[in-house]
Amino acid sequence: MSKVLMKGNEAFAEAAIRGGCKCYFGYPITPQNEVPEYMSHELPKAGGAFIQAESELAAINMAYGAAAAGGRVFISTSSPGLALMQEGIGFICSCEVPLVAMNVSRGGPGVGGIQPGQADYFQVTRGGYNGDCRIPVFAPANIQESVDLIYECFDIAEKYRNPVIIFADGMLGQMMEPVELPPKKEIASAEQIAKEKPWAITGTDHHEGRNVVYSLRLQPDVLESHVNHMFEKYAEAEKELVRYKTQKLDDAEIVFVAFGTMSRICAEAIEILEEKGVKAGLIRPISLWPFPKAAFDEIGPKTKVVISTELSMGQMIEDVKMAAAGRWPVKLINRTGGIVPSSIEVAERALKALEEVKA
Repeated sequence: MSKVLMKGNEAFAEAAIRGGCKCYFGYPITPQNEVPEYMSHELPKAGGAFIQAESELAAINMAYGAAAAGGRVFISTSSPGLALMQEGIGFICSCEVPLVAMNVSRGGPGVGGIQPGQADYFQVTRGGYNGDCRIPVFAPANIQESVDLIYECFDIAEKYRNPVIIFADGMLGQMMEPVELPPKKEIASAEQIAKEKPWAITGTDHHEGRNVVYSLRLQPDVLESHVNHMFEKYAEAEKELVRYKTQKLDDAEIVFVAFGTMSRICAEAIEILEEKGVKAGLIRPISLWPFPKAAFDEIGPKTKVVISTELSMGQMIEDVKMAAAGRWPVKLINRTGGIVPSSIEVAERALKALEEVKA
């Protein structure tokens, strides 16, 4: 299959269409504006429905309704937009409705800026929704991986009847790379949905009885039973959805932990360090939840320091410290505000961190 050169945001949208997306609801926000733009003219051609909502609050609740009817639903936004969607995402978790959401993140709190950032790590892995629920989160490092994950995440969302988030920073959304697009899946008919998703609200023409999708459970024992059921699913997800890649861990003195764009910069920093006679390796989490703790068991005996490398003030570092479990000192290399460090800067700061732990 031949490759095609595509901008990240447009490739994300095309991957969702090819994954059988039936409905897209969105609202423009930089740096993901090309996603709704692309969806507006390409999804209807594929037989799906595009709606630009009046706000992110409207978008998530429209998505909630369409997903409850069993269609494959895709939404995308950027950091403050996802903040507005948090309540709806919590409802969708409770109601056990599949949904694929993409956050093409920007830097800073509040409105912040439009440059790349990774400071939504807590937002996507811990969430601002109320109650006990979890969401699988995947962080691609290139456009091809983004396409493959979006395409697959519809199946993951349906298997666990839960939202799934793709966490890509603004740089991935705006860059261009060659990608191999997956084969197109047909949009499911109402008859197919009723057969494959007996819980869906498809109307009594397609199944006997009346389906109700709801979140309110007033009896404490009933609610506790429902939450326990949800966490049985999450326990299965923690076993099945862990994904990561490693690089040169065997004899590394320095081990970087980085995802997304920062993992690419760390890969270059490793080459710079090697030229200086210092061996370094990389753990790249692809699943941010569940976090790949097992990857840290692959670290070799020569490692002196583990460095969480982030476009934030240090959020993933909490998971890194838990995974390290006191076996190595954990340091932070970071930039924020939308600033992306160079590989030279990362290598220089890593050398300083190594000197500190050796002192």
